Amino acid sequence: MTDYQEYLGFLYSALASQNKKNIELTESTHLVADIGLSSLEVMEFIEKIEDHFDITIPLNILPDVNTIGELANKVRELNP
Repeated sequence: MTDYQEYLGFLYSALASQNKKNIELTESTHLVADIGLSSLEVMEFIEKIEDHFDITIPLNILPDVNTIGELANKVRELNP
């Protein structure tokens, strides 16, 4: 099982190119409100995560995921 910090590290790295506002990324950073991801960018980001960890992220969980930390926890739950 991958460590939570490793998930965060990957998410920070994957988001670096999409961080239009050039803000410091933390666990509490909101994907849409803070970083400004569009719905298309969110889907592309999810695809990167799925490919990297070889998992499928159900779309019905996305409305409950707002921050990088919440996403890291969901990815950890989906990657046994």
